[in-house]
Amino acid sequence: MGEPLETRAAQAEEVIDRLSEEYPDPEISLNFSNRLELLIAVVLSAQCTDERVNKVTAELFEKYDGAEDYANADVEALASDIDSITYYNNKAGYIHDACETIIAEHDGEVPDTMSELTDLPGVGRKTANVVLQHGHDITEGIVVDTHVQRLSRRLGITDEERPEKIERDLMDGVVPEEHWQNYTHWLISHGRDTCTARNPDCADCVLEDVCPSSKLDSDVDLADGEAW
Repeated sequence: MGEPLETRAAQAEEVIDRLSEEYPDPEISLNFSNRLELLIAVVLSAQCTDERVNKVTAELFEKYDGAEDYANADVEALASDIDSITYYNNKAGYIHDACETIIAEHDGEVPDTMSELTDLPGVGRKTANVVLQHGHDITEGIVVDTHVQRLSRRLGITDEERPEKIERDLMDGVVPEEHWQNYTHWLISHGRDTCTARNPDCADCVLEDVCPSSKLDSDVDLADGEAW
């Protein structure tokens, strides 16, 4: 029937309980073997599928070994190495310039603070959160990608629209801190498998009965406020 719980915190807890059973071993889907590879993979993943990124980085990480290789690379050549990735020219520039900064200011090591990471070219809070969580085992926030943005709104957990506002809202007593990292993975998995952007499978969804956007009971998708 699509009836959410009385409070957003209760709704988030119910979603977490159910999705943690559905996906008991959540993990990042990008392939990497060190912090720099993680950083580069996440930069490449913006508006691009992880599957595509993994195909590209399989060769990229063989060709370039460490921040100096990227910093010394010709940007046009680097761009050609990633030209199947969306916005590859911009991303090649980001990777090149970020590696120059990493060498000049961080002794060649990927920094471990939010402020230092977000000072790197092409790195916003989403990318920094991923690198902190999976590269440094530090959880300062919630990674809000397109799946988390869509599902958090669709499920009535937040009504904020922009990723950074959504993150702050979720962190403010809605999603328990111990679940900040896995909340992202649970919603990504559910968003890929069932609650897709254009045609969610509400009839086969473990959250349908608590989802205020259920197509079986609602005329409006709260993800974007548009009619189904």
